[in-house]
Amino acid sequence: MEQQATAPRPRAVATEGAIDIDRAEAALIEHYPRLVRLGYLVLPPVLGRHRRVLTAHALVQRALPRTRPGAGEPVPAGDSGYAYVRLRVLRAALDAARPRTRFALPKAGQLPPLLPQMWGLRLFPRSGGADELALDQALGRLSAPARAAFVLRAVELGADREVRALLEDAGVDDPGAAIAEATAVRVPPGSREGTLLNSVEFDPCSLQARPTDLMQRRRRTRAAAIGVAATAVCGALLLAFTGGGPDSAAAPPYARNAAAEQALDPGLLTRAEPDSWKRADRPGFASWPARGERADDEPLLRRALTVWARPGGAVHVTATPGTPAGPAAGPAQLLYAGDVDSAAVVLLYDGLRVVRYAEARSGDGSGAAALDFARADAADTDTATAVVLGRTDGNVRYLTAPWVASAAVRDLLAPGQAARPLRRDADGVTDPVAGPAAAGDCRTWPALQLGPRLATDLGELLPARLTSGAPGAVGAPSAQWSHTACQLQPLHSQGVRSVNLWHFAHQQLPGVAGTADWYCTRAETWRGAGSHVLAQFQAPAARAAAQAAVVGRAEDSPACGVRSPHALAGGLWRSASGAWYALAAGSEDVASIAATGGVKGADEGPTAFWPAPAGARAELSGRLKDGARVTPLR
Repeated sequence: MEQQATAPRPRAVATEGAIDIDRAEAALIEHYPRLVRLGYLVLPPVLGRHRRVLTAHALVQRALPRTRPGAGEPVPAGDSGYAYVRLRVLRAALDAARPRTRFALPKAGQLPPLLPQMWGLRLFPRSGGADELALDQALGRLSAPARAAFVLRAVELGADREVRALLEDAGVDDPGAAIAEATAVRVPPGSREGTLLNSVEFDPCSLQARPTDLMQRRRRTRAAAIGVAATAVCGALLLAFTGGGPDSAAAPPYARNAAAEQALDPGLLTRAEPDSWKRADRPGFASWPARGERADDEPLLRRALTVWARPGGAVHVTATPGTPAGPAAGPAQLLYAGDVDSAAVVLLYDGLRVVRYAEARSGDGSGAAALDFARADAADTDTATAVVLGRTDGNVRYLTAPWVASAAVRDLLAPGQAARPLRRDADGVTDPVAGPAAAGDCRTWPALQLGPRLATDLGELLPARLTSGAPGAVGAPSAQWSHTACQLQPLHSQGVRSVNLWHFAHQQLPGVAGTADWYCTRAETWRGAGSHVLAQFQAPAARAAAQAAVVGRAEDSPACGVRSPHALAGGLWRSASGAWYALAAGSEDVASIAATGGVKGADEGPTAFWPAPAGARAELSGRLKDGARVTPLR
């Protein structure tokens, strides 16, 4: 009983912990436009719009460290990937505005970016109106810390104390002075609410292009003609020996294998019949028909299969924990091929994994490519309901299973609101759906209502199924998710298959204080190991979306599951009169509870409380009705 029943408010602090780099990478990809906009706005205007655009992209692309963060580097509490990447982008943008001393090495933001580069064109955001121009000029008159404070307060953080803390972590010597300077600047209406800062005038991802000096380029082109011709000849010879051309995102083949060769042939892809799921004993991904307007696009399918077999160094590859990222053992099954927003997407299934291949819609596979793996063995009607097709600036498009008769979106934190119908096209592709908020900003939690089933996005290809009820008797999710949904954030990118919420106890509190609720949240993964279990306490008379306090947790434990359908937890609670009590509660099969250590007592039944000094630490133990011992979640 080491934790009090109060939920702390995390913020970024300097610690010697290490951030989860995979989570930070996922946050960078998901919020890339938002991070680039932040860097662009904080960079000094003296750089010019073209260099500011390229530098902002370079700062974000270099935001991930090559190694784990070391001791003393600020690491956001709660392992927030987005907050960590945002801090590194902000620090680099501020470095770009600091004056260089004579013998000091330049900071990353003080040099022209090595990548990305653009020759022959100048890039700059689209022009806005008079208010945007006035705001840009006003920001240019501010110091770099004040400009950062203004931008953070308008588009990132609402409270000055949060802005102050982030500026401190970014290395600003006097955050208070920066906030005061940002407050005093005269700006057009709509500037401080973020309306103008979110316009196209300040969007370095929505750009216009204009040529540089054409005559100078022409002279340089003539001088380089011979070198270009020689390079072209060498490149053609290299492609002939490495399998380039349409498969340019793939690495060179090094060995020949009959099964591997079959896996590269688009003509051998398995395609389920349109109604095979109606006849299957256990419908799953194996009974999904091939869908999408490019399901017969052989060049696209061949590129997807080739990159899967041997992804080149430029291909971005991700895999959920416990998922092998190797090639298929033989011909895979085609689930989908089509254009999704700005990418061409192919979904494949090999009986163990769902694989997503995406490439920029250049038409020949010469653009950027990504390959994502998600374990999906033993998927059934309840867990093979949807697959993520694409993510764009925090929004997600899904491909739903053929047996999903209706789709809607509901907010888990607003159980009283009706679900909003979600439009799907003839292939089952949904309109964009907002994903859950980043850690520390849990104001809404969108979830998919797919027929009678509920699922939520946890940053992976397969959304996690949500259920409620006692172990072995789970049913439809209930309104109780409104008190616990924000605790799903740490499960991001952990390979979670399903999450069950069990309301295991009511407890009458001392002093006629009302009835408290106790919950156990159990997340199980596709790989079978690595489960996450939380015990939570909810005080009475809390508002609908008030989050329960975490009072116990366990990793890779059978607690609150079918193998161990029991629960026991405890915590300290302070009454309205100021008195402290040690609370304990177990599931209905708990016959007695005892406390030792800082609090001593024993009671019959599944709930108990004892007077306790503030900060007391107690050890709980319980007995089941059959005499077996049960230990608490700590």
